[in-house]
Amino acid sequence: MSGPQAPTAVAENAPRRRRVIVRGVVQGVGFRPYLYGLATELALAGHVTNTPEGVVAEVEGSASAVARFCELVAAQAPPLARVESVHHREMPPVGGTAFTILTSRTGGPARTLVSPDSATCADCLAELAAPADRRYRHPFVNCTHCGPRFTIVTGVPYDRANTTMAGFAMCPDCAREYADPADRRFHAQPVACPACGPRLRLVLAQEARLSDVEGADPLTDARVLLKRGAILAVKGLGGYHLACDASNQEAVALLRRRKARGDKPFAVMARTADDVRHLVRLSPAERNLLEGRARPVVLLRRRPHAGADPRPAEAVAPGSPDLGLMLPYTPVHHLLLGLPGDPDGPRLLVMTSGNLSGEPIVTDDDEALERLAHLADAWLTHDRPIHVPCDDSVVRVCDGEPLVIRRSRGYAPLPLSLPLPVRPALAVGGDLKNAFCIGAGRQAWLSAHIGDMDDVGTQRVFEGAVAQLESITGVRPEILVSDRHPGYRSAGWADRNVAQRPVVRVQHHHAHVAAAMAEHGLDGTRPVIGVAFDGTGHGDDGAVWGGEFLLADYDRFTRFGHLAYVPLPGGDAAVRRPYRMALAHLRAAGIDWSDDLACTDACPPDELHVLQRQLERGLNCVPTSSMGRLFDAVSSLAGVCHRAGYEAQAAVELEGAALHAPADDTTAYAFALHTSEENGDGAVRADPAPVLAAIVGDLRRGVEPALVAARFHRGVTGLVHRMCERARERHGLDTVALTGGVFANTLLSSACAATLREDGFTVLRHHLVPPNDGGLALGQLMVAARATPSPTPTD
Repeated sequence: MSGPQAPTAVAENAPRRRRVIVRGVVQGVGFRPYLYGLATELALAGHVTNTPEGVVAEVEGSASAVARFCELVAAQAPPLARVESVHHREMPPVGGTAFTILTSRTGGPARTLVSPDSATCADCLAELAAPADRRYRHPFVNCTHCGPRFTIVTGVPYDRANTTMAGFAMCPDCAREYADPADRRFHAQPVACPACGPRLRLVLAQEARLSDVEGADPLTDARVLLKRGAILAVKGLGGYHLACDASNQEAVALLRRRKARGDKPFAVMARTADDVRHLVRLSPAERNLLEGRARPVVLLRRRPHAGADPRPAEAVAPGSPDLGLMLPYTPVHHLLLGLPGDPDGPRLLVMTSGNLSGEPIVTDDDEALERLAHLADAWLTHDRPIHVPCDDSVVRVCDGEPLVIRRSRGYAPLPLSLPLPVRPALAVGGDLKNAFCIGAGRQAWLSAHIGDMDDVGTQRVFEGAVAQLESITGVRPEILVSDRHPGYRSAGWADRNVAQRPVVRVQHHHAHVAAAMAEHGLDGTRPVIGVAFDGTGHGDDGAVWGGEFLLADYDRFTRFGHLAYVPLPGGDAAVRRPYRMALAHLRAAGIDWSDDLACTDACPPDELHVLQRQLERGLNCVPTSSMGRLFDAVSSLAGVCHRAGYEAQAAVELEGAALHAPADDTTAYAFALHTSEENGDGAVRADPAPVLAAIVGDLRRGVEPALVAARFHRGVTGLVHRMCERARERHGLDTVALTGGVFANTLLSSACAATLREDGFTVLRHHLVPPNDGGLALGQLMVAARATPSPTPTD
């Protein structure tokens, strides 16, 4: 028996060497120190380095130790790492006893990313609050497990020289930590301390002159200013915030006026989740989002009659059923809100983007002093440059699952896995809530939130963000993808930057459905029923679509049904003044504009006369099937909201009203369904005329707006169910994708999903990418991956 075993023992004892390539988010997250420690523990020789394609290690030792190393590479990865793949191959042994970390290699195609910016970890917070620690109250404390990442990266591989920390030479203490494999700051690229790191300063605006405050501590002075009601521009990770005491009604109202914010809610920052439990309903899933590493703004349902302090001023979120809350994610935030033992200051802070409404967030220091001069009373700034603008992410929870409303800081640039390989492509998204998407193979990178493309500054940010994401992903797009809307600025950018590449046009709502399919890993071999509800999208017939029922895969779509067309009088004017949509819908339904209706009363007499003539003659009245516009109409008709100061305000307030309806009422308004033979398409047309008639009847009987709102929500839920039933009967499909900005409404989304699932449907809803136009580019990419592009940038 001993004879046959000898070769095995010899093979086991013979040295083995393997080259291991780890791809994903593996740079700047402590991955090399982790592999160093793992190799040392297993007594392996070799080395590890960063390269543009990922982290590359070579390990040599016994066969069992090498195999164990390969098993544990992904299993025990550092907290910020995201391992996409691990590949290894045998190499000839070269000898040696030590394991070392080599200087990063440059050159070659990039296929790896740094992590998103991450909230300050518990260890760093402990140092921040410990008087004996050399980083006590240091506004830039960070380590391998937290701090700035994406927003400071200027190139790959992710090393200090390729970040905006390159200009800060490490002191001997920081250099020692940086070089020590056993230290938490080993190769933490933003590492710094009070002796060698960025400097914080407070600048005051006084009689049109800017001057530094002569104080011992800029943060202490900043807290005093906030307590006195001042508005501060605070430099964060991805841009400037405008901050004020959220409990101070005068300060919040002043910020709202200066920022030209209308009634759009402000986000509020609190020290801890426990500080706001009395204000909002907080589920375990919502607490996890608040306290997690991404630290987004979380939209939380308000508690009625929350009287305890601290509480936000009425001007923070007027008319909104939700409060947008976030917790501190930088040391500066923690210090602004105060450490234990600090003098009392504001316990709640408004934290809103440092810009005028509609403009991009400010990142440059000189630009901040200029562009925010009429908005801020002081600037809390520092000398670490921001390379990548990155606004706060916004998330809510629906049925226990996250629903991303805006995907940005904390999430970008994490890659998304694709169900099908795609050619190297750039999908430019839409014009509202713009985010673009770069993809190649089975990976896609959705950009951080860019904003609305109407603003020239936003278009410049878009262009810079495209170049930056291409550089760190190494993707060189061979095709461009855009919306079919002929006037979209994003599509115009694609045309101007075609560079002999084809441009693929994708219908707006088809892209929404494709995004939901891609997020759920569908390969497109079987169509889904796509329910795409939003405010606007260019239809193939030239109308404004937005209440669509599509039968779709990645290759094509069929318009199975839609909301009946009504005139959109005056385009954007009807969006800003929901009473115009209410009156247009009433006229289409054959209901008189009687004076007892709230929408009629809200319309000035002169405008009412002009609107009547406009609708009679069809002047500037493009037809629309938009569900978003129907929500606007019902909101005004019910007397909830007649003028919208921000996008979807009327719909948001209608949802809020519905939450206050008596739970024992189950009445639902019903749409009429007709099969249209126009153009021979056989599409089912959902007519809201009976819904509007029922609402008018209820209002005249004295039914409260809350009940009207709830019955309308149930009516739309019923419509979705009936249309999906018809589609299943005719086409045998049983998977439904709920998508489009209207499904950010959790009351509607939850009801539709529950009703459909009870009837045996599989329901797809968004969790990783927004249902609104912020997720549009992912769907564009997937449709284009299977499309045959035209050789020119026109259809």
